[in-house]
Parts: sequence; structure tokens; C-alpha cells
Amino acid sequence: QVSLAESGGGLVQAGGSLRLSCAVSSHISINSFAMGWFRQAPGKDREFVAACNWNGATTYYRDSVKGRFTISRDNAKDTLYLQMNNLEPEDTAVYYCAADARSHTYAYSDEREYDYWGQGTQVTVAS
Repeated sequence: QVSLAESGGGLVQAGGSLRLSCAVSSHISINSFAMGWFRQAPGKDREFVAACNWNGATTYYRDSVKGRFTISRDNAKDTLYLQMNNLEPEDTAVYYCAADARSHTYAYSDEREYDYWGQGTQVTVAS
């Protein structure tokens, strides 16, 4: 069984920063998973934000967050992170972490690749 729990969301002014965390509880090592962050704004489809392979050495980002967001992981702590800087109102959404149990070398932007999802954490950026 694998469960994911996000935290760290909140209300922030434009230009501010937040750090999201995703705690993973699993019967197998988190080292086995590629992991990603997705988000869903009101009235919109869920979209890819960032992903990394099993050790965080390979990362991918959607274009609109490149240079502002950083995905990282601490496998010893079973935790995935998303550092978000210079936040914009357009970043307002519920943010979800996800784990891909079928891949650890490659990380994907397609949400259909991911097997486990957290409940999400709300990020609101005020202008």
C-alpha cells in the first residue's frame, strides 16, 4: 500500500515563495518511484508541473514554472518537495504529488503514468 500526503500550501502574495512537501508511506522503498507534482486550477484540467526520477538527478518542468520552481526529494525521509519562488496569481491551484510505481529511471509528464496520488494542498497567490 502506498499513500501520499501533501502539505505546505497556503495564501501568499505575488512574488512570494512556498515549499510544498509530500510525505510518502509505502511498503517498498521510495527509491523505486519516479515522482511528480501536478496542479488543478478551478474550472481547468489537471496539469503537469514537475517530475523527477528516483534519485532526483533528472528533472522536468512545465515551461511556465522553469526557473521559478524546483523539485527535489529526500529518499531517506521518504519525502518529495516543490520549492516555488516568485509565485504568480496564475499558479493558484490545488497541487498534487504523485508516484509512478512502474518507473524509477524515467519521469513522465503524463498523469496516466502515475499510480498513486495525494489528496492535494491548496496554493493561492494574491495579486
